[in-house]
Amino acid sequence: MAAAAADAAEVERLYELGERLSSAKDKSEHAADYEAIIAAVKGQSVKAKQLAAQLIPRFFRSFPALATRAMSAMFDLVEMEELAIRIQAIRGFPLLGKDTEFVSKIADILGQLLTSENVERDAVHKALMSLTRQDVKNSLQPLFKHVESGSEIREKIICFLRDKVFPLKAELLKPQAEMERFITDLIKKSVQDVTGSEFELFMGFLRSLSIFGDSAPRESFQELIEIIQAQADLDSQFNVSDIDHIERWISCMYMALPIFMRGASSTKFLNYFVKQIVPAFDKIPEEKKLDLLKTIAASSPYTAAQDSRQLLPSVVQLLKKYMPGKVVEYINHNYVECLLYTFHHLAHKTPNTTNSLCGYKIVTGQPSDRLGEDFSEHYKDFTERLTGTEETVRAASKRLTQGMADFNKAISSAKTEGEKTKIKSDQQTATRTMRSYNNILAMTQPLHMKSPSFMGDKKITLSWMEQPKKPAATIAGVKRSQPATNGNGPASKKGRGGMQNQLVNRAFEGLSYGGRGSGRGWGRGGRGRGRGWGGYR
Repeated sequence: MAAAAADAAEVERLYELGERLSSAKDKSEHAADYEAIIAAVKGQSVKAKQLAAQLIPRFFRSFPALATRAMSAMFDLVEMEELAIRIQAIRGFPLLGKDTEFVSKIADILGQLLTSENVERDAVHKALMSLTRQDVKNSLQPLFKHVESGSEIREKIICFLRDKVFPLKAELLKPQAEMERFITDLIKKSVQDVTGSEFELFMGFLRSLSIFGDSAPRESFQELIEIIQAQADLDSQFNVSDIDHIERWISCMYMALPIFMRGASSTKFLNYFVKQIVPAFDKIPEEKKLDLLKTIAASSPYTAAQDSRQLLPSVVQLLKKYMPGKVVEYINHNYVECLLYTFHHLAHKTPNTTNSLCGYKIVTGQPSDRLGEDFSEHYKDFTERLTGTEETVRAASKRLTQGMADFNKAISSAKTEGEKTKIKSDQQTATRTMRSYNNILAMTQPLHMKSPSFMGDKKITLSWMEQPKKPAATIAGVKRSQPATNGNGPASKKGRGGMQNQLVNRAFEGLSYGGRGSGRGWGRGGRGRGRGWGGYR
């Protein structure tokens, strides 16, 4: 009874102090009252502490000389065991933040409280957003510091940025250019040691900013590429046994692809491929080889002429490896399709480079034509490989066509949904394989001439990309447009633009890097976090 009476008396006393301060015209004359409220934090009464958590922020700005003591008392309150006290203190923090001097410290404390659960976590979110709206710079800096330093709360902070801050960028980042540059610099420091999904999040946010928009200068896109290059670790020696580095390189190439389309240079990535990866290509795991070739194929339409000249010898080298000079039972059609597609796009930009590589005679009037030299053996070898590949693919295509009709029968006779699903999956695989065969034949045929034509457009849709939709049924009296065969037919200008978007959106359909459940880490950095890219797509 005595304790309860003491609690009630303490609460009543605090109410009186609060009322006196509220009614005072010159609150500075009542510093002793505010000191008494601060001192209540050290008392025994839970209700009094909860009331103090309300009163300290309310009169905080009236007593600047007591600001440090008041702030210290609030920090004590958020560390107390009683949930009601902590929540009340958390709700009061934004009022303290109206004094710029304390914003960073408050944001830092609130950031550490993001590990809270349920009601307390919701209070932290609201308080932190209120603080951020008051002072974006001083609120975000300490949060990003935790991400940059790899503290134990970094994941909670990243989730907060993703769910609460990033969606409000139009409201928070004003003036726009200045604040977008500010948050870009914070992100650039923070992504030095992140997981694949975290890097994707930050890069996606950067690409959404106006300073990296469609009208941004080319230098802005190059800045994004340099961030991705750093993440891909292109200055390190390639280690074929480091699967994590291979996966990271592939993933970074994927993220860079839309930026290559905007004119950023792919030089550093391609140089690394030529100098580091190709020499070790035979030793790379099979499933990663295909992923690597897909990235190169997808980026080849946007490769500069000088880079094409550097890359072509490696592509021809790989083509000769995977295109047999005679009819064989099997070829890796996926490898060949990617390489032929890459070859066409690179050769289209620097056609005379193929003279010394393949024995062609393409005249550009430049000394690099090398028309006075005899490369006839190269031509004979390359065209024999083209012929052997074509005959092998036609034979395989014929066998596959004969078996395609069996799929519908098998689905009809399947007894379980599991069996039907398996058969449909096999049917889709067969359909993609047929598209791959058709693409190979479409790309080899123009290469038999001494002066061949190279495809530098989007007439070929790689088999693992999203296929263009067939034209809708014709209306009576309206001429139907010419359909494309397996995505290889002529496309209108509008159609080509759509294909360019598909290349960005679905370029890496079916990539196997990391696997969806990969838990492998990157194996670099000092903190040993798992850095797998498994859930990247």
